[in-house]
Amino acid sequence: MLLVAALSCFAPEAMRWIKTSWINPLLMVVMFGMGLVVKPGDFAVVFTRPRDVLIGSLAQFTLMPLLAFALSRLFNLDPALTAGVILVGTCPGGTASNVITYFSRGDVALSVGMTSVNTLLAPLLTPAITYLLLRTSVSVDVAGMFLGIVNVVLVPIALGFLANRFFAGATRKMVKGLPMVSTLAICMIIAAIVSHNAEKLRACGALVLAVVVLHNLLGYLCGFGLGRLLGMNREKIKTLSVEIGMQNSGLAASLACTVFPGFPMAAVPGALFSVWHNISGALLAGIYRRWGAEEKG
Repeated sequence: MLLVAALSCFAPEAMRWIKTSWINPLLMVVMFGMGLVVKPGDFAVVFTRPRDVLIGSLAQFTLMPLLAFALSRLFNLDPALTAGVILVGTCPGGTASNVITYFSRGDVALSVGMTSVNTLLAPLLTPAITYLLLRTSVSVDVAGMFLGIVNVVLVPIALGFLANRFFAGATRKMVKGLPMVSTLAICMIIAAIVSHNAEKLRACGALVLAVVVLHNLLGYLCGFGLGRLLGMNREKIKTLSVEIGMQNSGLAASLACTVFPGFPMAAVPGALFSVWHNISGALLAGIYRRWGAEEKG
């Protein structure tokens, strides 16, 4: 992802064959893959540990949007970049958070449950919170955003779930290749956004990257602090930290292209977040794996 982003920024002609109109179909492929691995049991944690899931959902849809709003004001971002950063903050967590939680030795069942619940809440909460934070500066098509999330996220997930339910034998073979397919799709989304905005990105890339990095790291820190404040155990603290800090930034980029077509730069924060949070997540997993390992050793 990092190599694709760099190539798209500094040699955009090589990647401009990937059209921005491909972004939604590519994200739908990723979401269909998510549907293939979702099981009814993933929602069991909602009923067995509703307090934990409620905390995760509230934190996800309050802390990250407020951090995005505060950073946009602090760095005096223009309306397009502000819209993009806010979108990243109002989107739910993605499947990458489940992987990082696993490598962090966190509570994977809770992570999957939070991601699943927050994804189902996204069609309502993402447009509503985005509108509340942007209504004074940018026109927000709430209905269009709602339909976009339903079409790009919920419908492919539902189709993947049904495919796994009725064609389990075939989908079992498909699941093995999902990580590679999803990574390729996200790389193509990044390439489409960055290559078509390369000139503007080179002019303000450092500023946008600084905001993206701070947004992500502050999300991790807030999740960690909240978990400690509420007296959660180590595994839950790791999970809350990762789940809050990592966003479905591919969805943010997709929505930016759909809802803010007049602001092409609005998709850039989501694209950069997709690159950065995988790097930071891997580093955080290494730190979290060692947290507690010394005691056991």
